[in-house]
Amino acid sequence: MGAGGRMSVPTEGKKSKPEPHQRVPHSKPPFTVGTLKKAIPPHCFKRSIPRSFSYVVFDLAIASFFYYIATNYIPALPQPLTYLAWTLYTIVQGCVLTGVWVIAHECGHHAFSDHQWLDDTVGLVLHSALLVPYFSWKYSHRRHHSNTGSLERDEVFVPKRKTGLSPWAKYLNNPPGRILMLTVQFTLGWPLYLLFNVSGRPYNRFACHFDPNSPIYSDRERAQILISDAGVLAIVYGLYRLVLAKGLSWAFCVYGGPLLVVNGFLVLITYLQHTHPALPHYDSSEWDWLRGALATVDRDYGILNKVFHNITDTHVAHHLFSTMPHYHAMEATKAIKPILGDYYQFDGTPFYKAAWREAKECIYVEADGNEKDKGVFWYNNKI
Repeated sequence: MGAGGRMSVPTEGKKSKPEPHQRVPHSKPPFTVGTLKKAIPPHCFKRSIPRSFSYVVFDLAIASFFYYIATNYIPALPQPLTYLAWTLYTIVQGCVLTGVWVIAHECGHHAFSDHQWLDDTVGLVLHSALLVPYFSWKYSHRRHHSNTGSLERDEVFVPKRKTGLSPWAKYLNNPPGRILMLTVQFTLGWPLYLLFNVSGRPYNRFACHFDPNSPIYSDRERAQILISDAGVLAIVYGLYRLVLAKGLSWAFCVYGGPLLVVNGFLVLITYLQHTHPALPHYDSSEWDWLRGALATVDRDYGILNKVFHNITDTHVAHHLFSTMPHYHAMEATKAIKPILGDYYQFDGTPFYKAAWREAKECIYVEADGNEKDKGVFWYNNKI
């Protein structure tokens, strides 16, 4: 596995053997964002309301179909089979709803339509239904895109320096410790981030996505944080009424289980997009927007790439042009890859293997000690 075109890309006729990790270029690239934009067909930047809504309708239709099958046929199965059936429903429905989450994410980037009010309306409804504070996340995520790869200003999955590791980090640097860490990360990571800014950028006071006075937000954004809170509270109240009518176990099987899958995939996808032994991070002496945007990696989730609307395997292009609709991202990626060259990063390692490897190898970042590149930091695992 290497960088750019050298990273686990299968050759024609047979798969290539993975190469050792090779760091991607960290010097200022010989191209500009304008150069990349000119290489992309102009229609890729056009947003279509009918086409965007077609993905919403399709995903919700599939989710409704699975709901109908689950609620009408699983209870009629023999008792041992119901557990297997509900587990299968939870996984499949969770994957479909992750696609819904991605469409709401597009709304937050103004990639759904040419009308901001429409994007915000659709995003608020879809994200609230998944217990996500839409405007709260929209603004913090926008800052992530503005500061990707910056050790001081990035908003999510900001790696620690060796001096910032917790005292018990060395006790978790083993297979049981990694299992524990990944389990907590993929089950509780998303709500912990929203509630307590865990894994986020450090602030000088308490930061919470549900608090309009949080330091994450500017004064002009605070009113919309309250709208986000109202949306989530409305869904919580609806779930409360559902539990009273149907029971807690029914509500968990139908909604809670799939939501856990959504949250797990959301954290996994984001983690693997920004965590890789070949990726650099920068301090303020070296960081610039373009190099930060390029410090991301496209991954391969197999058939789930389509279910997740290609947020997994077109993430580099997404960071460069975040207002581009997802249905044009594959074409745009193909257009810019020849220009990006070794600056384009792809890793075809199966996501479950990649998660384990990154948890093992990407514990903290440090500079090499080279005076010239002292502001460039790389992952390490030697505690």
